[in-house]
Amino acid sequence: MRTAIVTASYRGDLERCRLLCESIDRHVSGHTRHLILVEERDRALFAPLAGPKREIVGERALLPAWLRPVPDPTRLGRRRLWLSPFGPPLRGWHVQQLRRIAAARRMPEEVMLSCDSDVVFVKPFDAARLQRDGAVRFHRQPRGFDDIIPGFRADHRRWSARAADLLGIAAPREVATGYIATCIAWRTDTIRALAERIETVTGRPALAALAADRALSECTIYGRFVDEVENRPTRHFAEPESLCRVYWDGAAMGEGDLAAFVAALGPEEVAIGIQSFTGTDPDLIRRAARLR
Repeated sequence: MRTAIVTASYRGDLERCRLLCESIDRHVSGHTRHLILVEERDRALFAPLAGPKREIVGERALLPAWLRPVPDPTRLGRRRLWLSPFGPPLRGWHVQQLRRIAAARRMPEEVMLSCDSDVVFVKPFDAARLQRDGAVRFHRQPRGFDDIIPGFRADHRRWSARAADLLGIAAPREVATGYIATCIAWRTDTIRALAERIETVTGRPALAALAADRALSECTIYGRFVDEVENRPTRHFAEPESLCRVYWDGAAMGEGDLAAFVAALGPEEVAIGIQSFTGTDPDLIRRAARLR
């Protein structure tokens, strides 16, 4: 099966995305191409990242015309909102999820590896590792809620309940399984089946149903679909370990901190994700990934 890498990004993460691209070119093999999905106005900014195996895709090629970006008046126009006739205004992280789902539904590749902009590969990684005897890697962490920062657990519960609503799962309303990761593989035929299920349950186009509420986690929807609706376990092999170790919050990391962070990676972890709001210098991350 063929694998495409997909990243949904925006202008504020341009330099982080550049790092990701450098790390893919240095450390990753076995993929057909890398797609970077951006708002239409950002295509020119990201164009220099394009190459023989990398494409910049504007969202107008993926999303319906009824979803329109506008300046966010609450952020003095520095951020964007997406207006929809089917629900409340959406923020960028919601729309990035819609782009990924739309891309997965359309692409000819059988496997999609979704990587956030702030992911940086630091070890050699062959995309063939995402497959085993015709099955595709499926991130499932039993009791994953236990590892969530307490302040974010309510959000995860809402996402799990919303997944149940969209997929027509009567019970349980919520599950404690963790399905979210910053670097995660999907079967694209499973995404197409998931979208069909949402349309059957809601009676609406899948993207309209997804856009109807801000409680949205595409990883949780995918996970609950695989575990509770699709019921075809031979198509997936579950792994609790993430491919990417994330530094979510805290002080900016120094060179020694980054070296220790990379040295502590487990055997399944091939990438790091240093959140941009920690203020960690991208050049230090570049050196930690041996990109210079």
